[in-house]
Amino acid sequence: MGSKGNKAGKGTAGGPAESGSRKPGRTRRAVLFGGLGVLAVAAVAGREEIGRAWWLVPGVTKPRQEGALDHAGASWTAASPANWRLADRPADYRVDRIVVHVTQGSFESSVDAFKNPFHKASAHYIVGQDGHIEQMVRELDVAFHSGNRSMNERSIGIEHVGFVDRPQDFTDAMYEASARLAADICRRYDIPADRKHILGHSQVPGTDHTDPGPHWDWNRYVRLVGDALRS
Repeated sequence: MGSKGNKAGKGTAGGPAESGSRKPGRTRRAVLFGGLGVLAVAAVAGREEIGRAWWLVPGVTKPRQEGALDHAGASWTAASPANWRLADRPADYRVDRIVVHVTQGSFESSVDAFKNPFHKASAHYIVGQDGHIEQMVRELDVAFHSGNRSMNERSIGIEHVGFVDRPQDFTDAMYEASARLAADICRRYDIPADRKHILGHSQVPGTDHTDPGPHWDWNRYVRLVGDALRS
């Protein structure tokens, strides 16, 4: 979520929904040859790209369980399918970034927004001021959280309940829970716990959002993530 143009309370999460690659009226044969074309290009690039391209072929998906959690400390509420895109990460898209957001609203309003198909945005996780973590999109899939398609495909989005102009919203419990979550993500995807790989929504190319804002303590947060990784 986050604010646009420094106006608090916009409460419009992430970015616009992404358009799918399959156009209306496209035949199964066209889809098949499109997938074969992806594999042909990958064959030139190398073995790793061949494996990655396999998961980009239409209809190829990993087995999955509805409501399965990627972080043991979370609870599950499903975001509307209109607010995220089916994927098979990291087999099809490398995951090498974490994007930190602030909701510009309450926990309840943020959950409701991600469940609303007209919202056209979501994040993988919401962290409350009490340290509660709600997962709403599987890490396998691409959440519409950053407003940048490439960044969405390579990142995990973590929302934090509060407002960018209220430093009191960023509680000890929130920092600690979010840092454990970020450390878990870094460990599973081999992401370095630094400011190049853990970034704010405001740092995403092309964004007009300002979150997490000047009151988010980056030094503290990155230190806590590092501590959690070493524990």
